Amino acid sequence: MKPHEQITAAVREAAAGRGVALVPYITAGYPHKDKFIETLRAIAAVADVVEVGVPFSDPMADGVTIQRSSHQAIANGVSLRWILTELAEADAIGVPLVLMSYLNPLLAYGYAALVEASAEAGVCGFIVPDLPLEEGVDFRKALDGAGLASIQLVTPATPPERLSRLCEASRGFIYAVTVRGITGGSRALPDDVPDYLDRVKSVATLPVCAGFGVREAAQVKQLGAHADGVIVGSALVEQLEAGNDPARFLASLRAG
Repeated sequence: MKPHEQITAAVREAAAGRGVALVPYITAGYPHKDKFIETLRAIAAVADVVEVGVPFSDPMADGVTIQRSSHQAIANGVSLRWILTELAEADAIGVPLVLMSYLNPLLAYGYAALVEASAEAGVCGFIVPDLPLEEGVDFRKALDGAGLASIQLVTPATPPERLSRLCEASRGFIYAVTVRGITGGSRALPDDVPDYLDRVKSVATLPVCAGFGVREAAQVKQLGAHADGVIVGSALVEQLEAGNDPARFLASLRAG
């Protein structure tokens, strides 16, 4: 099974068995660089796919919580190369791993070297929020050669024709952003989210995972009725920042 197929299978299996897949996000090396793999394992134990954030100096799609974690991780000495080395040297984490990175670190690494190192590290795919579909041809081609996923993001404002193109280009799953704006934010999801997710699912052949602003078990349950998976980012980073048990928090989200 190719790496991008592992992502798809994990989401579908969880959705079929538990109603919805859980895809938590962490910023690599935050809050403690030396506990990255330990934290990752704890989260993977209750997750179906894990999204690992590559810290970046200008994370434009992220709210203050993830911005803060990204800046601290950079201060801790975390880099894309360090992340890939740590993953390559660790035993298998147990669930598919997806790297979320802005484009600059990937370009600086070089696509060919990046794909090789990612495959060796057990990374199954990438989310690159600042890489438009039209400009991502070379990156997708490089990933396709190793069976890695390029996960595309769609939003409530995505026009129908572009939605179809994004769904067709994506591998692993479709990332359906639930709100207009940045990550984090208020507790309430917009009233039109169910209709929006139903629209995305009617177009997509891959699983659809909904993210941005998910904080509570009730939201996971609500989104799970219209999506295959739910992505939890800022709320989990806040738990790590406070020194709380991330696995316990994630388990509580399944209890709704």
